Amino acid sequence: MKTTLLFAATLMAGAAFMAEPAKADGHAPVCGLNTGTAATGDPIKVGGINGNAPPGDFSGGTDGAAAYFDCVNANGGVNGRPIEYIVENDQWNPELAGQVATKLVKDENVVALVGNGSVVEMAVNAPLYASEDVMVMASGCAISECYESSHIVSTNQGPLPSGIGALKFAIEELGATNAACIGFNIPNNGGWACDWMNEYMESKGLQGTSILMDPTAVDLNSVYLQALAEGVDTILLMLPAGPAIGLLKVAEEQGGRDLFKWVSPTPLYEPGVGEILGEYWSENLYINIELNEFDSEGADNQNWAKVVEAYGQDGDRQDTFSQSGYISAKFFVDALLKLDPATIDRPTVTKAIQGIVGAESDLLCKPYYVGEADRHMPNHAGRMVVFKDGGFELVRDCYDIDTNYLDPIRAQEAALGLK
Repeated sequence: MKTTLLFAATLMAGAAFMAEPAKADGHAPVCGLNTGTAATGDPIKVGGINGNAPPGDFSGGTDGAAAYFDCVNANGGVNGRPIEYIVENDQWNPELAGQVATKLVKDENVVALVGNGSVVEMAVNAPLYASEDVMVMASGCAISECYESSHIVSTNQGPLPSGIGALKFAIEELGATNAACIGFNIPNNGGWACDWMNEYMESKGLQGTSILMDPTAVDLNSVYLQALAEGVDTILLMLPAGPAIGLLKVAEEQGGRDLFKWVSPTPLYEPGVGEILGEYWSENLYINIELNEFDSEGADNQNWAKVVEAYGQDGDRQDTFSQSGYISAKFFVDALLKLDPATIDRPTVTKAIQGIVGAESDLLCKPYYVGEADRHMPNHAGRMVVFKDGGFELVRDCYDIDTNYLDPIRAQEAALGLK
């Protein structure tokens, strides 16, 4: 089988991965003021940008945010004012990403952006957001600019902490000593995350190496053979779900399951993955998850399920990004509800978002915060699951990571009185 064809097939399969949220208990979702009366005042314009085109669909964040905003609008809005949510798709095109951000920020004059999920747009638009003093409460970040910008804060962890979380578990529970980080040769994505994975391994007196591939010309057989040649005992799949599954299929064809310890950050946490991987990988694939389990019983996860059931659209993704978009939107609305509705504009909203400190949710392991800083990463503690019998089983609950990358983040948390 040609791996380029396998890669394409797994990407198409990845587009069909639909997470199953916890079953709603029949009670109506709770949103905003929860009045049961539709808001009819002057709309508050809020933007959102997602990347939805090959090689991946990041629309779950804006889907989750849109469903929550619709629920808020049906329940009194923001003290009587509905949210007008304007969503754009950058189609993984840098030029288009700049155009749609300019449209939202300068033409539509949105007060903020919420639920953004993209690899492209954050790198292109971070300077625009800072210069226009507009905050982005993102939900699907995967590049360094997203976490190293003054005006972007994401509810999801991204590859760096989730990947290190997976390695930490592999070292402590699986006996990993020599890991290969397999990612795309994109400096602010695979290069950035894998460099920090290697630094983490070295800090433990262990060995790490990067195997980076061109995303436009993927040869998964060659990547697998390179991992064999490196003599590693652990493979970290720092990849989107499609190519990660493709590599696992190559390893299965080569009988390579037992040659390595297999770990991954969040992208492989999708119920649809089980139908593709099958029994071969049961109890042999460990995944770090950035938020809570899809079927967890916590209030916010249960409410997310109810919101997407009642207000989501056909075809909406119900994945980790959707959870993240939901909770980003909830924190955003909670901040706006503290404002005088007559004075809501970009400056007041920016201050309100930056004033978020210690917001709690069962979807997150630790309190969420923003503050005023040149970088933001409030979510850096996750959970670990093992792929088992076509599903996922929790094997370690909330735990944090230890990496020098978090030094300025921890300093910010200490200044805000957070532990």
